[in-house]
Amino acid sequence: MCGIAGWVDPTRPLNDKVRPVRAMAGTLAARGPDSEGVWAGANAVLGHRRLAVMDPEHGEQPMALHDDRDLPLMVISYSGEVFNHPELRAELELLGHKFRTDTDTEVVLHACLEWGTGAAERLNGMFAFAAWDARRGRLLLVRDRLGVKPLFYARHGHGVLFASEPKALFASGVIAPAVDEDGLRDFLASVRTPGGSLFQGVREVRPGTMVVVDDRGIRECRYWELRARPHTDAVPDSVDRVRELLEDIAERHVRADVPLGALLSGGLDSSALVALGRRAARGGLRTFSVDFTGEFVPDRLRATPDAPYVRDMVRHCGLDHRDIVLDSAMLTDPAVREAVVTARDAPATGDMDTSLYLLFQAVRDHATVVISGESADEVFGGYPWFHEPAALVSDDYPWRYLTGRSGTYQALLREDVAAALGITTHRADHYRQALSEVPVLPGETGVQRRMREVFHLHLTRWLPDLLDRKDRLSMAVGLEVRVPFCDHRLVEYAFNTPWAQHTFDGREKSLLRAATAGLLPAGVATRAKAPYPITQDPAYDSVIRDQAYDLAATPTAPVWTFLDPRRLRDRLARPVADRATRAGIDFALNLDLWLRTIHPATPSADTV
Repeated sequence: MCGIAGWVDPTRPLNDKVRPVRAMAGTLAARGPDSEGVWAGANAVLGHRRLAVMDPEHGEQPMALHDDRDLPLMVISYSGEVFNHPELRAELELLGHKFRTDTDTEVVLHACLEWGTGAAERLNGMFAFAAWDARRGRLLLVRDRLGVKPLFYARHGHGVLFASEPKALFASGVIAPAVDEDGLRDFLASVRTPGGSLFQGVREVRPGTMVVVDDRGIRECRYWELRARPHTDAVPDSVDRVRELLEDIAERHVRADVPLGALLSGGLDSSALVALGRRAARGGLRTFSVDFTGEFVPDRLRATPDAPYVRDMVRHCGLDHRDIVLDSAMLTDPAVREAVVTARDAPATGDMDTSLYLLFQAVRDHATVVISGESADEVFGGYPWFHEPAALVSDDYPWRYLTGRSGTYQALLREDVAAALGITTHRADHYRQALSEVPVLPGETGVQRRMREVFHLHLTRWLPDLLDRKDRLSMAVGLEVRVPFCDHRLVEYAFNTPWAQHTFDGREKSLLRAATAGLLPAGVATRAKAPYPITQDPAYDSVIRDQAYDLAATPTAPVWTFLDPRRLRDRLARPVADRATRAGIDFALNLDLWLRTIHPATPSADTV
């Protein structure tokens, strides 16, 4: 996992753009702490920051292939992991390709040389890369199918600048950070428009898409999307197929030449991966969980703490485990909040983002790569609202976590800002557009059609935000997080499995539970879905209230461009620190921090 950046324009020489591209890559140093590199050609300059995971002694990037006259043929700046690279390497060797490293980067480079725009569909993994075809004067910006790895770009002249994160684009000196109105609408409405961003002029390469840049212009090409296909397997066959896929996926995801671990919550998803992965991990599989100081109090979202279930898994599998325990002083540290907002290039989601960052920071002391159970709920229908009729018949997105938060955010807006943004209308239009993209089988109606819609909405409008959060916060500390449940083979199979099979035992995630039967302790296997934990320590709320009072007393704070200070003070006056109050306070603090990073940038003379 790495950071990539670059500047390409097929119509003009860019030999003098090494310095700005090096500055762009420099902002991604946390993503790639092991080495850096820049490659410069007539019309392309590619930068890279490397986190060495496969073949650490080799594989420096950008990586290039040359002809017999030592002229460049293909150059790549690559981030991620391709899990079928051994098979692709063998196929390419039969076609005459020769390799000098054991990295997947080199395999992808040769694949692009051999198959061009057809290379992406052959890759199984999580990746974002830029491949410059010097023969054709063509750039390919390619992103994995589910959007696990980020990739952004901005047009400049007849070319583009690209990077793993928007902040790198701004370091070029020619792209200025400014709030995008539609991007802000998305954030406040708790929706995510594929391809959009929070910044004017900055686009995100859509999942399953490549952006082609050549002398004919800039265009997007989809190489993958979810399709509706008939499912003919009976329940036992479906269970067997899911188990077969999971075993293969787990084995591929625990390949690494550096210390490897797994995030373990004691829930079905992470526990299943640990049980499967520890068998294949050559150097063992350390596990890590997060917890908080203070007493656990059950609520409507979490009936039980994680710790007892984690201990059951540790005993059952004989794991080398570490509990990462966080306290309110750590969670409310202004420096940590600033680091999180900087990492996300966005107003962060309160203590959830902060605790994830601190968890990843602590894990990085023991591992370079970890696997995570993220996306199992989207793939197998694990969220409570998948099973709530009222949520499913609503003419709106079915999820409620972010919906509640967006309402909290909107309640703090200035009246003129709220009127101008029209967030309620924006969300409704967004929902209708998302529904129009759902593929269905001929004659598919009723519950089955609706559940196909719900799965598609989660995979294309909900999951990308979770994946972005995990990538940004983990890579901010140089930790690679792999998400086995995002394997496109599993996603495609589950998407086309009838809803009746997903719930054949009368519970959520029936297929996953049955496919991992016998691997887990009984209590873990039957545990109900529990969301990521948050601190329940009153001290957290006390500290952020004090911080918010200080903000409310600062009339020149940039946050008042959008928020009404009176409404924030009204929220602070509430006697009970409930989730909505906490979310609103964290939002105001994070929005203010983020806006302080948005300022006009004057292009310097040597970069225009």
